[in-house]
Amino acid sequence: MIYVCSDLHGYPLDKFRAFLKKSGFTGDDTLWILGDVIDRNGDGGVETLRWIMKQKNIKMIMGNHELMMLNCRNIFNKRHTINDILALDEWFENGGAVTAETLTELKEKDGNAFDEIMEFVEDLPLYAEIDCEGRRFVFVHGGLGDFSPHRRLSSYDIYDLVWTRPGIDENYFKSKTVVLGHTPTKYYGETYRGRILKTDTWINIDVGAAGGADPALLRLDDMKEFYA
Repeated sequence: MIYVCSDLHGYPLDKFRAFLKKSGFTGDDTLWILGDVIDRNGDGGVETLRWIMKQKNIKMIMGNHELMMLNCRNIFNKRHTINDILALDEWFENGGAVTAETLTELKEKDGNAFDEIMEFVEDLPLYAEIDCEGRRFVFVHGGLGDFSPHRRLSSYDIYDLVWTRPGIDENYFKSKTVVLGHTPTKYYGETYRGRILKTDTWINIDVGAAGGADPALLRLDDMKEFYA
């Protein structure tokens, strides 16, 4: 079976693994994480990121927070320009300080582990398309900026994919369902606070872990929702 979640933002790894087990997730299933594992809480999600890297049945795509981290690579190598400083300011304004602190400590203790994280994140795809139970799904972190049903996914700019926030009335494909995160569902109205939001053409599974809430899982095979 195929499970999807998004925007863990430093959610404790032990709690997340317990949630997966409670939801029936096993080694025979596949989990897609739609970006933003890092930043905001705890150790910044570094432990979870390193765990994901070791799991053969867990796949991940790029989120805007992973992109901000990559934009600050020169800072960690102590080679930076004014643009790198500006990138660091943006990252810190978006909750990156806890992640940067953890990564700095890791780099000092184990430079190879630090490099492996950066290489893993750098290679993350920006989107994915899969089939499940006769239905086509598109996975993306934020949305599809400047959307057209005739555009190929490969033609979208990285910022359109990881920073876009679709309006509640936004319509995407007629023949494919887009699954995304990035915007906590509570911002679409109190009705959706802490709940997965399903529209006619897209599904938002970010239920607000960035703000301290528990994450949610969506199982695509039967569209069942799981809440920690």
